[in-house]
Amino acid sequence: MGFLRDLGYLGLFIGSFLAATIIPFSSEFLVIGALFAKGNIVMIFITATLGNWLGSLTTYYIGYLGKWEWIEKWFRVDKARLERQKSKIDKYGALLAFFVWLPFIGDLFAVALGFYRLDFLKCAVYMLFGKAVRFGIWITLFVIYGQRLFA
Repeated sequence: MGFLRDLGYLGLFIGSFLAATIIPFSSEFLVIGALFAKGNIVMIFITATLGNWLGSLTTYYIGYLGKWEWIEKWFRVDKARLERQKSKIDKYGALLAFFVWLPFIGDLFAVALGFYRLDFLKCAVYMLFGKAVRFGIWITLFVIYGQRLFA
């Protein structure tokens, strides 16, 4: 991930984007690294949030491209189980999109929201809000505590 750091804000954007797809790594480390490098806090927040959000939208789209027949064939999941999962997704609806920032299961939420064709605009708004809250908290914690811990 060092090469991403060398790219500055572009590296932060790319890393945040990739971290929100099916590539397993944490964008928080990139954000903290940018903060240690004394980057502009507002630019770090905007760059990480937008990159991570667009990555989640990409993951949503990957799910959207999925077909029930593929899941049944390749993952050996029967249609009844998919319908039970859909009813759970429908129960909470696009609100689940707020939680796509969660490690590991967040990507699954994004894929499922797309696969089950939940309203894209609602999902996009909740995803953006969740990502913004996540990075806002990380940056705030760093500003309050990070400089004291690492001084």
